[in-house]
Amino acid sequence: MKYLITGGCGFLGSNLAAEVLKKGDELFVFDNLYRTGSESNLKWLMELGKFKFYKSDIRSYNDVEFAIRDSMPDVIFHLAGQVAMTTSLENPRFDFEVNVIGGNNLLESVRKFCSNAIVTYSSTNKVYGDLDWVKFYENSTRYEIPDFPYGFDENVPLNFQSPYGCSKGATDQYMLDYANMFDIRTVVFRHSSIFGGRQFATADQGWIGWFIQQALDIKSGKLKKPFTISGSGKQVRDVLFAEDLIRCYFSAIQNIENVKGKVFNIGGGFSNSLSLLELFSLLEEKMGIQMNYENLPWRISDQKVFIANISKSKKIFNWTPLINKEKGIDMMIEWISSL
Repeated sequence: MKYLITGGCGFLGSNLAAEVLKKGDELFVFDNLYRTGSESNLKWLMELGKFKFYKSDIRSYNDVEFAIRDSMPDVIFHLAGQVAMTTSLENPRFDFEVNVIGGNNLLESVRKFCSNAIVTYSSTNKVYGDLDWVKFYENSTRYEIPDFPYGFDENVPLNFQSPYGCSKGATDQYMLDYANMFDIRTVVFRHSSIFGGRQFATADQGWIGWFIQQALDIKSGKLKKPFTISGSGKQVRDVLFAEDLIRCYFSAIQNIENVKGKVFNIGGGFSNSLSLLELFSLLEEKMGIQMNYENLPWRISDQKVFIANISKSKKIFNWTPLINKEKGIDMMIEWISSL
């Protein structure tokens, strides 16, 4: 099997690339090394095995076409993208070029030159908008959604909000349409919060890793003043560790005839949901510290709650998470501490 991973030096991309190398399959990595930590991930991958690397830009059709024609992959994990809501508001044109033009560059190259390839797309829960129509209740540590006891499934109405939601949503829909119109074997995964090793988190993306870093800096004495959070801290997400997501991708590939042309909400599910305040309590207990923070205004279009209903993935390709949130957080603490 030949695998091409766009954004292959990012967090999820590098983890998937390592798994391909572990399996002994042929690997091609496409990345422009734009994101923080990507060069470190490339170096790490080079220590694991041999592969072909394209230092290329997903916005360039020529770059994408060359990589497709050169590698002629059996499977493409399309992960290259602009992934921060804040960046999309600061530079919406850049967000559009990377996510929409880049996604179309890939699909057109596949359609023209390797139409039998399997293409998975890393989409987002932000395609559902801010979910302000949902009835929320507030308790001492989190917002709750009693009308959705198992989380949100794939039938929730799409509502593209923010440049990021629009750009990811556009390619999300293009992926499904290319399956319908051109019989390309695409699969769309709408992700909730993912975390794990090789994730170089920032204040804008990767909240579990970011707040773990704040906790470690408090414990070591590096952080002398309170850190900041946006909103009340009661906003909730379900969290998924990287190893479980890798199993998801490869399980879907093995069941391609059942999953092609479909979309799946992928996350840790209700039992692995956390608010910011609940994460802080866990970290305080684990590290014997006090997480002192200051509140900033809510971010635009922030969802008070998003928890993925993952029953569809279990039913169609028998995937559910195995690593619970507490174990995942312990593993994340260990990885960040090793840097």
